[in-house]
Amino acid sequence: MYLSCKFQGLDNISKIILIGAGNVATQLGMALQKAGYQIEQVYSRTIDSAKDLANKLHTNFTTDSVQIQPNADLYIITVSDDAVPGLLSELNFPNGLIVHTSGSLDLDILAPVSENIGVFYPLQTFSKNRESDFSTIPICIEAGNPRNLNLIKKVALKLTERVYEISSHQRKVLHLAAVFACNFPNFMYTVAEDISLQGKVDFNLLKPLILETATKVLEHSPADVQTGPAKRNDQVIMNKHLDLLSEFPQYRSLYESISREINKKHFKL
Repeated sequence: MYLSCKFQGLDNISKIILIGAGNVATQLGMALQKAGYQIEQVYSRTIDSAKDLANKLHTNFTTDSVQIQPNADLYIITVSDDAVPGLLSELNFPNGLIVHTSGSLDLDILAPVSENIGVFYPLQTFSKNRESDFSTIPICIEAGNPRNLNLIKKVALKLTERVYEISSHQRKVLHLAAVFACNFPNFMYTVAEDISLQGKVDFNLLKPLILETATKVLEHSPADVQTGPAKRNDQVIMNKHLDLLSEFPQYRSLYESISREINKKHFKL
C-alpha cells in the first residue's frame, strides 16, 4: 500500500535518509552532514556497505526496506538505475520528499510512490575513498511542483552555488555527454597504461600531458585545442601507430575509428 507524502507545513529539510551506500551515497552523505543535515539512517541490501557508511556518518543502518524510518524529511535514492524499479515497489513513506540521483531516469519514475518527488543529480564522478569538494560540483534538480523544487534547491545550495533546474530530457542529454567526457576518456587512460606497460614505458610520463589536456578544455572549446596526427591527416604517423598496434589488436579498431572521426571533423579534404 502506497501512502502519499503530505508535507504538513514543512518548509525546510532537516532529517535525511540515504537509500543506497555506494560511491554517490558516501560522498553525498558526508557533504550533507558537513552542511548541517542530520543523516537519520542508511539503507543498503549489502550489510557491509550499509554498516561502513553508517559508521562514517555516525548513524543507524538497515538492510531491510521495511525498516526504513518513515519520519524523515528527505529520502535520497542513490542505488543503480536498474535497481530503482524493484526498490520502489518496496517503499512506503507517509511523510517526506523522495528524490533520486540518476542522470538517466525520468522524474516520473517516482510518481507511484509519492506525490512529492524530485531529482538531485550531482554531475561528478565519485569514489568512496576520495573526498569530493561539492562546492565545485554542479547539482541538477527537478521536481513535481514548485514547492518541492524549492525544498530541493535549498538543500543543493547548502552544498554548492552551482545549482541548475533542468528537465528529465536535458538531464539525459547531460548524462550522455558526461559518459563521453568522463567514462570514455578514463578508458583511454587505461589503454594508454596498457600500451605503456607492454612497451616498458612508465605511464607516469603521460600524466603532465593528461593534466594539460584537461586544463586546456577548461579554458577553450575542445574542438579549438584538438591536436594530433588525425587532425593533421598525417597518414605516415597513423600508419606507424597502426603497425605498433599489431601487438594490441583489441585497440587497433578503436584507434582507426576515433582517428577517422577526428579527421572528418577537423581536416577539410
